Amino acid sequence: MDDVAAADEPRLRELLAEDEDVRALFAGEWIRYRASQTLPALTWEAQSACARINRIFFDDPDEAQRLFAELVPGAGSGIDSRPPINLDYGIGLTIGDRTFINKDFLVVGGGRVTIGPDCLIGPRCSIYTPNHAEDVERRRAGWERASAVTIGAGVWLGGSVTILPGVTIGDDAIIGAGSVVTRDIPAGVLAVGNPCRVVRKIAGV
Repeated sequence: MDDVAAADEPRLRELLAEDEDVRALFAGEWIRYRASQTLPALTWEAQSACARINRIFFDDPDEAQRLFAELVPGAGSGIDSRPPINLDYGIGLTIGDRTFINKDFLVVGGGRVTIGPDCLIGPRCSIYTPNHAEDVERRRAGWERASAVTIGAGVWLGGSVTILPGVTIGDDAIIGAGSVVTRDIPAGVLAVGNPCRVVRKIAGV
């Protein structure tokens, strides 16, 4: 992610300028998460915020909404969600206006994750951005790198959809329940399966 993309997130911009591990994470370079002084603290902070949001969501919805806006500075307006949510990082996550996120939403790893406006995210959907090193010694040493995930406007993810690192899903696509999305999906199609494949165009798109 470049500085222009980070311009709407002052804290992320500051971290990118000050911390080499954060810069490398968002640049998609190799990092060692467990050896970092910064990254585990950021995930601890985000996961703690998620735990609090989940705990108070129904008893104090205004405070839960405030905490969510603080956790995800890239969140738009009119977002509706259901607990629990579980994010490794709130920074770098962009969620478009009027998107609905159902329960058990999970985003694992860092780097840029963009969800467009007017999306429907079904229950138990997961987004994964990191890849660990294939080489055994490098993997044991903790090397990994994140690849950005982009979900376009008006996308509908059915329940229990899993999206893997580096995937882009085009506008208005529908991903069937239980699918594992391993590669890019074009706009305006229905795609299902493991691995997820295009079935047909969506009428009227």
